[in-house]
Amino acid sequence: MREAAASTARINRVVIEPVSRVEGHGKVTLLLDEDNRVHQVRLHIVEFRGFEKFIQGRPYWEVPVLVQRLCGICPVSHHLAASKALDQVVGATRITPTAEKLRRLMHFGQILQSHALHFFHLSSPDLLFGFDSEVARRNIVGVAASHPDIARRGVLLRKYGQEVIRLTAGKRVHGTGSIPGGVNKNLSHAERAELQRDVDTMVAWSADAVALIKRLFADNAAFYESFGAFRANRLSLVGGDGALELYDGALRATDADGAEIFDQADVQRYYELIHEEVKPWSYMKFPFLVCRGAAAGWYKVGPQARVGQCDYIPTPLAEAERRAYLAFDGGAALHAPLGYHWARMIEMLHAAESIRALLEDDDLSGAELVAGGSRTGRGVGVIEAPRGTLIHHYRVNEDDQVVMANLIVSTTSNNQAMNEAIRQVALKYLDGRTITEGLLNHIEVAIRAFDPCLSCATHALGRMPLRVELVDADGKVVGSLSR
Repeated sequence: MREAAASTARINRVVIEPVSRVEGHGKVTLLLDEDNRVHQVRLHIVEFRGFEKFIQGRPYWEVPVLVQRLCGICPVSHHLAASKALDQVVGATRITPTAEKLRRLMHFGQILQSHALHFFHLSSPDLLFGFDSEVARRNIVGVAASHPDIARRGVLLRKYGQEVIRLTAGKRVHGTGSIPGGVNKNLSHAERAELQRDVDTMVAWSADAVALIKRLFADNAAFYESFGAFRANRLSLVGGDGALELYDGALRATDADGAEIFDQADVQRYYELIHEEVKPWSYMKFPFLVCRGAAAGWYKVGPQARVGQCDYIPTPLAEAERRAYLAFDGGAALHAPLGYHWARMIEMLHAAESIRALLEDDDLSGAELVAGGSRTGRGVGVIEAPRGTLIHHYRVNEDDQVVMANLIVSTTSNNQAMNEAIRQVALKYLDGRTITEGLLNHIEVAIRAFDPCLSCATHALGRMPLRVELVDADGKVVGSLSR
């Protein structure tokens, strides 16, 4: 994070703890000098998980189920990333068409439900009512009261995605459908017909969601473009032809201007491209591109990176919206944290279109579910989770036990980007004199734009215990706020 150099003046600290309406626990600290200038802003992740250690010693076939417990919002992403890594261990260099298409369908259901949850439940209150609006109203209940049709569609879009997951994974949360080498069930014709009944409505509602965020951007262009804006490198998977690819593909990285850093890089050798830096004030690491170094190599992942650097989206409605997104005010939405919401809804539309197309494919009801081959001792699985590029890397010994695990989750890759966004917001909106709930919410809105998954918590209408004090250079409390 680029920080202003601290002077010899006395430094005061403002703390926001916890950050609300995100999955997990974190806090923000701001360091101000005696003139109330911002010297430093940091997002701290204060919980420790330890999954990379306590899955060691477990049989490898347990891992796709175990690692889902990292998250109750995006368990499918970990389920599939682990399965893809362990495909290599069991020698399934190519799984069967039925298994791949069922996994893709499961993944699109995950993208649909997760994007709907974040946009409608967690972020739409800020976008519809304003960042400074009455806090008692700024939640999904308030949205339901003032915009009942929007709230209803958000709930039903998520419900549909969860049904796709249930029918492909066995359960809506923490399913067991994907296994090393393939899947353990197919989709019957009756189940496909059940999902087909409502899929056209899901596509239409997803298109309406894109129209909603596009209209909000158009009506508030100057604010939406400048709020927390920064420039950064980008990383994502792409298909062999550069298409948006959420399940498989190779790694592409570009700089803030869209110039290629690397393309079609083999995911099995991700560790040659990405390293992680550790800093003493956070449990979350700071990944960076090796070729650019730690200072200049940090990057962002997720919808904004994926939609911004792919060559095209392989579904027609989403592709048309991608073009509109890139063209908006000369590409300004690509560098605005709030532009994540727009890209997120484009991806939700793509997921709905993809589900509709896949449900026509008879391979979903095929009988060949598992493939195998010569055993190996390692595997890497990379997938585009709703929040960004997700990497699972395992080594397995001759007794079938996991002896090494390395996970680079999406939010970790966005760590530096989130810190930069809140720094920009603090520099512009924090006046150092009057603390208001709306001001605190501005900082949290910048974090929520990335849809961070710190773990699973704080979804209760955005109301979490919070106390903030502002102390002047003499140590006197000049302002405070509790909620």
